[in-house]
This record gives sequence, C-alpha cells and structure tokens, in this order.
Amino acid sequence: MQKKRFPRHVAIIMDGNGRWAKSKGFPRFQGHREGVDRVEEVSEAANQMGIEVLTFFTFSTENWKRPKAEVSMLMKTVGSVLNKRAKKLGKSNIRIASIGRRDGLPKAVLESLEKAIELTKNNTGLIVNMAFNYGSRVEILDAVKSIATRVKNNELRVDQIDEELFSRFLYTKDFPDPDLLIRTSGEQRISNFLLWQLSYAEFYFTEKYWPEFTPEEFNKAIFEYQRRDRRYGQVKTPK
Repeated sequence: MQKKRFPRHVAIIMDGNGRWAKSKGFPRFQGHREGVDRVEEVSEAANQMGIEVLTFFTFSTENWKRPKAEVSMLMKTVGSVLNKRAKKLGKSNIRIASIGRRDGLPKAVLESLEKAIELTKNNTGLIVNMAFNYGSRVEILDAVKSIATRVKNNELRVDQIDEELFSRFLYTKDFPDPDLLIRTSGEQRISNFLLWQLSYAEFYFTEKYWPEFTPEEFNKAIFEYQRRDRRYGQVKTPK
C-alpha cells in the first residue's frame, strides 16, 4: 500500500452481526459482542496507518424500531464497552468522539459516552467517531433549522449560504468528509448515513459479516481504495 494515499476519513456501516450469529447458531446478542472486538481491532489498524477519522455507524435513529429487548441489549453493550475499552483505546492515543442526537438516550449510556470523550479528549491520534442515535436526514433538517433561525434573527444573509457554510452546521463540522465508505454483509446501500458527506466518497462493499471483518479485510478495502482514480466529476488530463 502507498503511505501517501491513505484516506483521511473512513466511514463504516457495520452490518451483519445478527446474521453472523444466526449462521453460527448463536443468539443475536453474541453477534453484537463479537462485533465489538472488530471495532477495537480495526481502530488499532487505522491508527497505525495514520488515518485521521474512523466513523462507525453504531446506532441509527431507525434502530429504535427493533424489538425492545434487542435495543436494551444494544444500549447495555455500548455502555459496557465504553466503560471497559475507552481507557485501552486512549492508551493508543485514540480519541473518542460522537455524532447524533443526545435526547432519548438512556442516562447510563450517555454518561458512559461523555466520560469516554472526556477521558480521551487530549489524544492526537485517530478519532474514533461513533454515529450514535444518528440519522442523516435528521442531521440535515437540524442544519436547515439552525440556518433558518440565523437568517430570521438577521445573523446570516441568504446569499451567504453555500456548500461550505452548510457543512459547518452538520454534526460532522469538525471532520473532513469521508474518502471511503465500507459496508459489510453484502448489502449495497447507505441507509440514511452521511448523505451529504458521502457525495464524493469511494464505496467498498464486502460479503463478509461485520464479526468477520478483521484488520486483514480492512487492509483489502484500503488497498482497493488506493487503486481507484478519484476525479471529483472532472476529466483526467493526459500527461
């Protein structure tokens, strides 16, 4: 792989935990627990490459529609993982961040999330960004409302609104747009994830379920990314 061509920001839709568990004869929660190990391993691999941001689609606004027992288990898993593994990731100079709405989250999960962010805030390596209680349409609507409020209060003129300004009102305002989107389990859609930010990202789909997505599989995705010619809508000029 070419060290100078690593993506700055990689976004990952971790799909297939439940189906992996079913294929092994395990209960669904076992798939989520196994998936946690992959998050840690892939984060360590990305950190060693010098990638700046790794955004994991952890829990969507649509996931609340799942059975209550599964949602409760997911919340407990996230809280437990943050409590147990934030310190370990922190020792690797990894910083934890989060995007998404805070309202509606269980108090214990919110406290664990805020504690992990505070614990690692001074680290300078990879940013592990958790898209938690996140939906891209909601994010865009929140940005529109914020901009509309500023226009109404005469803090902003309509003719000042452009793509750069709009991006500053998104949850991801502190990060570069993703260069690469990875989705596991064979599904080929983006499921209301970073709709604005993924406009020029490269997409990589794999049949592997997320619990099977090892650092070696991550390397394959990065290698494939480096093989592609990113033109951003332009025509490549022959040398």
